[in-house]
Amino acid sequence: HASQVVGMEEKPTDAMRQKPDSSISVCWKLMAAREVDTVVSAGNTGAVVASGLKTRLFLKSVKRPGIAVTLPTSAGHAVLMDVGANPSARPSHLYQYAVMGEIYAREVLRIESPKIGLINIGSEDVKGNDLYRDTYRLLNEGPLKDSFIGNVEGRGLYQGEADVLICEGFVGNVVLKVSEGMADFLMKEASRQIISSLDVERDKAKLAFHEMGKRFRYHETGGAPLLGIDGICIICHGSSDAHSITNALKGSAMFKDRGINSQIAEHLAQKPVA
Repeated sequence: HASQVVGMEEKPTDAMRQKPDSSISVCWKLMAAREVDTVVSAGNTGAVVASGLKTRLFLKSVKRPGIAVTLPTSAGHAVLMDVGANPSARPSHLYQYAVMGEIYAREVLRIESPKIGLINIGSEDVKGNDLYRDTYRLLNEGPLKDSFIGNVEGRGLYQGEADVLICEGFVGNVVLKVSEGMADFLMKEASRQIISSLDVERDKAKLAFHEMGKRFRYHETGGAPLLGIDGICIICHGSSDAHSITNALKGSAMFKDRGINSQIAEHLAQKPVA
């Protein structure tokens, strides 16, 4: 058992240095020693990522791991990556996220030919800062060019324009948090407005909203994988319940069974990017 605990508000780098016997650090050490295949944590996300980076337990050719989440869209679901592991990304990092996201979308979401989009402030290829313009060129001219559909603006994220949505961790985290807040607000407001106007069908309406809400609740997916790690790491929400953790464990088993890591390593070895 671990003798130390990393609080949710602690600075990740300080926590990793000052608390080497926290459960987060212990789990990563066990993975590095190949005593476990999977790390599942509902603790401090920054600390989980920082500890993973400290071990340098990356798949061969991976420059920086990233966190992938699944978003509901009008077309089904899409992968959003990165949502916080790498807020200071380089074009080569975003290119690799596109590779990882495409494989994840194909193997987990079962999308046969995933479409890749780069989140940006406009659809034109000249939009955005140097990071996004350079990433656009890598995606548009490299091995993923047949899957790349171009830039996707914020309003198109939930319209099913792309199956894989790529950005650096700062933008991705803002997108994720705004989406969570807006979904919660809309569900509560719509439920209040509609159910209050019903009489006989009130129970049916509540059931319908409950089912619709499942598409937006993190409990159903369990957690978000930290892709690019030579192992499996699932990062869960801080308020995860038993149902969430169970789904995270099921997801990690699927991750291993479908050989996602081996596919990522193989693709990056065959088609590296500078």
